[in-house]
Amino acid sequence: MKTHLVPTALLVALMPLSVLGQVPERPDVLFISIDDLNDWVGPLNGHPQVETPNMDRLAERGIVFTNAHAPAVVCNPSRTATMTGLLPSTSGVYLNTDWRTLPQFQDIRTIPRFFRDAGYSTFGAGKLFHAVTTTAPGYFGYNDTTAWDAFYPSLDRQLPDEITPHERPANGSPFDPSFDWSPVSADDRAMADGQVVAWSVEHLLNPDSGPRFNAIGIYRPHFPWYVPQAYFDRYSLEEIELPEVMENDLDDISDYAIQQGRRAIIPPVEAFAWLVESDLWGEMVRAYLASITFADAMLGQLLDALDDSGRADNTIIILWSDHGIQMGEKARVNKPALWHESTRVPLIIVAPGISTPGTRTAATVSLMDIYPTLTELAGLNTLQHIQGVSLVPLLENPNAEWDRAALSTQGYGNHAVTYGQYRYIRYSDGGEELYDLAADPNEWSNRSDDPALAEVKAGLFSRLPRSDAPVAHAAGTPGTALVLNQAD
Repeated sequence: MKTHLVPTALLVALMPLSVLGQVPERPDVLFISIDDLNDWVGPLNGHPQVETPNMDRLAERGIVFTNAHAPAVVCNPSRTATMTGLLPSTSGVYLNTDWRTLPQFQDIRTIPRFFRDAGYSTFGAGKLFHAVTTTAPGYFGYNDTTAWDAFYPSLDRQLPDEITPHERPANGSPFDPSFDWSPVSADDRAMADGQVVAWSVEHLLNPDSGPRFNAIGIYRPHFPWYVPQAYFDRYSLEEIELPEVMENDLDDISDYAIQQGRRAIIPPVEAFAWLVESDLWGEMVRAYLASITFADAMLGQLLDALDDSGRADNTIIILWSDHGIQMGEKARVNKPALWHESTRVPLIIVAPGISTPGTRTAATVSLMDIYPTLTELAGLNTLQHIQGVSLVPLLENPNAEWDRAALSTQGYGNHAVTYGQYRYIRYSDGGEELYDLAADPNEWSNRSDDPALAEVKAGLFSRLPRSDAPVAHAAGTPGTALVLNQAD
């Protein structure tokens, strides 16, 4: 028998890299969600007085997406879409419905579950999936209990007990008790977020080897805005700058549009009218700013721990918020709306060796793009069902050509399409709005009937969903009512 000798160089080339010991270590992931955070952060210049030194610090390490948008403007639909890769118009999750019980998700793996299946150790804490507060003591919610090696405070309880300094709203609000604000006599460690971050810091500092997926959900600045006194002290009430508003701003939009979210536990129009009549608008803005700065301090603790761990050079960091919130713009407060302050969110990514520190891009992107971006950065195959695209081309070149729009949804049949400087909104009753954000950043002039923008409107209209899934109902579970009757 004739023996064929394989050249040594070829033999080495054919050997698995794992045998050669040359497989690069998979990157860790630090996945940080901040609740109800609009563009009032330093990297987005949304409010001139906000203090977010740690977000600024994170921006210096990675890339800021200045035109990023949420897939929905209520917590559960947005988080469900982001975590599963299915848009609300595809899944039918427009409300606070327990997605885990729905047949359309039975074969869908969430982001943390996907990474766990890929061999990552997964550690989660805080509000990452929707958390419910009104139907039971404490915070439970729609957590993916199959996704975690460990979760704080537990798999069926997403946040530890929160300090509640008042049985009734301190501000005298006639609405749900959660629509309140007040400094508390406690330090950061006593707050629910402080406990969540302390637990997460321990896991970041754990010296064990192997790839890790560390996920932290920071609850503030979700209301009620209860944070330690020191954060309120950073902002003088007498010097607070209120959002710009225009008299008669609502004259060129439909009543249907104005009444978005009218059945929420905090009705946006009525709540804002009460604030103005009670001379409390400035107090509310101050409380929101204080809560943002508190959340930023929590972020700082996580970044410090990552740096101290010695693993920062091999850790992907992604920071995002589930949606924004109106703080008086369009004469409303709360988030169920399709305008800019409700859909635009912070999105910052650090990808060592790929992203360039201190860069920015104005490309239109969506939170739906987080899932495929993370899988590509980790060298994993991207699942076919995901309705987003990888942002790696923009990480490599912030000025790369980009022809994508971001879809945001509020309830069945109501959508906003953002593409570059333009935003088109279409409601289920056929009402339309069109804004040129370059010329009109406050969305004061609805140009949906302007012939000069007819071609622009037609292009944006073509990017709406071809069909809308019916409203999903999970019988016998919390959050299935058509009314937004739970904290979100």
